[in-house]
Amino acid sequence: RFVDGGEVTVKNIDRPIRVWKWHPGSDQISAPLSRTVATSAKAEAEPPSIAVLPFNNMSNDPEQEYFSDGIAEDIITDLSKVSGLIVIARNSSFGYKGKSPDIRVVGRELGVRSVLEGSVRRAGNRVRITAQLIDAATGSHVWADRYDRDLTDIFAVQDEVTRSIVDALKVKLTPSEAQRIAGAPTDNLEAYDLCQKGRALGLSPNINGKICAQAVELLTHAIALDPGYAQAYAWLAIAHVLNFNNRWTGDADASLRLSDELAGKAIAADPNEPIAYLAAAVSAQFLRDHDRASAALDKALQLSPNLALALLTRGTLAVYSGRPAAAIPALERGMRLDPAFSQQYLQFLGLAHLLMGNYETAATAFKERILLSPQTDSGRSALASALGHLGEFDEARRVWAELRQINPRYSLDERLGLSPFKNQADVDRIREGLAKAGLPD
Repeated sequence: RFVDGGEVTVKNIDRPIRVWKWHPGSDQISAPLSRTVATSAKAEAEPPSIAVLPFNNMSNDPEQEYFSDGIAEDIITDLSKVSGLIVIARNSSFGYKGKSPDIRVVGRELGVRSVLEGSVRRAGNRVRITAQLIDAATGSHVWADRYDRDLTDIFAVQDEVTRSIVDALKVKLTPSEAQRIAGAPTDNLEAYDLCQKGRALGLSPNINGKICAQAVELLTHAIALDPGYAQAYAWLAIAHVLNFNNRWTGDADASLRLSDELAGKAIAADPNEPIAYLAAAVSAQFLRDHDRASAALDKALQLSPNLALALLTRGTLAVYSGRPAAAIPALERGMRLDPAFSQQYLQFLGLAHLLMGNYETAATAFKERILLSPQTDSGRSALASALGHLGEFDEARRVWAELRQINPRYSLDERLGLSPFKNQADVDRIREGLAKAGLPD
C-alpha cells in the first residue's frame, strides 16, 4: 500500500508537493495524521472526474469509424465546458481505442471516478447510440440509455447524453454552461460529416504532410457548404498551424498568416466556440503577439475550463513570454487532464525550470520526456543544454550524438528561430548550456 505522507517542501520547486510512502512487506506505514486527513479531505473535495472512451463503431462499414469517434469527441467537448467536472482529454481517453480494458484499471490509470463508454450504429439516415456511465471504483453501472434517432437529431442526442451524465454526477450547470452545451454547430449534415473527418485527420497521432493536406481539403469543403461553421474554421486554422510548425509545404509562413485569419473568422461565426479562441491563441503566439494570445487563452478556458490543449498553450506562452514560473501550474493542470500526452507538457516544464536556473529539475523532466517519446530531438537538445549547465559535459555530448542519429538535419538555429521567445536572454541561456559542453558540434 501507498500511504499519503502529506505535503513537503523540496529543492528547486517553489511550492509544496504531495508525497506518498511505501515499504516492501509492510502494510503499516506511519504518516502524519493531520496531513493525511487534510489531504484526504482535499481529494474528497475534488470535483467529479470522468473519462469518455472512444465509442465502438457497430456499423457494417468500418469507414464509419470517424463518425463514432466524432460522437465521443463531441461529448468530451461538451463536458469540458462544465466547470464542476474534471474531464480527461481526448488524447488520453482515446488511448484505449480498439481495446477492452477493465474500467477499474482505466479509472486508476486516468485518475477518474467515472467512465463513459458506448457504441454507434449508423445506417442510412438512422443512427443508434448507446451510452453507459460506469463507476470506476466498482465497475457498476450508474446510468445507461439507448437512442434511436434520425441523423438530423444527432446534436439533440449528444445534448441529452451530456445532460444525463451531468445529472448522474450531481453537477449543477450554470446558465451559461447550459446554453453552451445546447444547440447545433451547423445545420448542414454534410458539412458536419466533412468536419468530423477533417478533425479526425488533424488529431491523428501519425499526422504528416499528406494527412494534413487531406484535413485541409475536407475542412475547406465543409466551410464551402456552410460559410458560418465556426468549428470547421477553427480546425482548419489549427491544421495550418501544424503545417507552419512542421514546414510540410514551401509556403509554411503563409499558412501561419492564413491560420490567424481563419481563427478570426471562427470567432466571428461563433463567439462562444472555445476551439476558435484556442486556434487564435496558437497563431497569435507564433506571430509573437503574446498579449493577444494570452487574451484568447483566457477566453478559451473561460468557455471550456477542461480544454487541455489551451492549458498546454498557456504554459508554452508563459515560457516564451519570459514568465517560466507562471507556466508550471498550467502545465501541471494540463497533465492532470491529459496524462497520456505528458511528453509534450514535460518538454515545456523542463524549459520552464531551465530558464529559472533549476537545471537538475529541468534535466529530470527532459529525461522523462525522452522515455515517453524516444525519438524526440527537441527533448534531447534541451536536455543537453541542462546537462551543460550542470557541468555534465560528456553526458551532454552523448545525448547530442543520439539527437544527430535521430535527426541528422536538426538545426538549433532553425528551431530557436521558430520558437517565439520574447526575451533574447532566454534564448541565450539555452545556447549557453550547449556551448559549455562544446555544442552544437
